[in-house]
Amino acid sequence: MAIKQSHAIRLLDPSRETFGSIIGSDLEIFGRIVATKSLRIDGTIIGDVVTKQGADVCVALGKTGLVQGNISAGRVLVAGRVEGNVRATERVELHSGADVHGDIIYAQIGIEKGARLSGLLSKITEQDLLLDDQSDDFSLRENYDIE
Repeated sequence: MAIKQSHAIRLLDPSRETFGSIIGSDLEIFGRIVATKSLRIDGTIIGDVVTKQGADVCVALGKTGLVQGNISAGRVLVAGRVEGNVRATERVELHSGADVHGDIIYAQIGIEKGARLSGLLSKITEQDLLLDDQSDDFSLRENYDIE
């Protein structure tokens, strides 16, 4: 009996993230969002999505999600559309159907077939990460009382 081997393309491993907040597909938010726990976005955000510096936070953009602004987090998973820059100190994943119109700065990156990028890819260096850890974002603390 012959066994046929599969030559299928292996997709990115499924995420094992848990999300503290979910923005549903029926929501549209205007303004800057500061996430202190992992966040899933299926709706529209017109503004930046950032996380508390040093926090272990993931921002995931579902297939119906749209962010018109920059995203900055430890991990960023994209299946929807981003019209802005993406920065991840750990990992960026562009899943099939992702559409990014902006630059991506990453420590690690995974890109599935069918993802689109119109911008530059730049890898974060260890020195960049050390500088980030030493700097304080006073404007973020001042505007949002984050400790």
